[in-house]
Amino acid sequence: MEDSMNYADSVHQVLVRKINKAEQDLMQLKLDYCRFIFGLTHRSLVNVRGKVWQVQSVDVDSMTREDDGGFCRPVVMGVLAGAPAGTNPVALGNQWVIVTERPERRSTN
Repeated sequence: MEDSMNYADSVHQVLVRKINKAEQDLMQLKLDYCRFIFGLTHRSLVNVRGKVWQVQSVDVDSMTREDDGGFCRPVVMGVLAGAPAGTNPVALGNQWVIVTERPERRSTN
């Protein structure tokens, strides 16, 4: 009887480790998806309702599957761009647009 308890304990520990690893891998894959598909990282600048914010965190758990098999934009937390260090981030939702910094083109003529 004790052997079966040790075996069950051992199997339980192995399965918990595997589940934890799979969850970590899934989170990293979703972060990679955010970076490559949306151009989003935890320091990106996004525009939300006409204001520019610096992303502080990305909620990958908020990414739901879309009909095409992809994922929707994640909910992000951020602070106003240029805010002093230590400013508390606020929830910005998932209706953000990446701010792309494009250098001004100068005419050479």
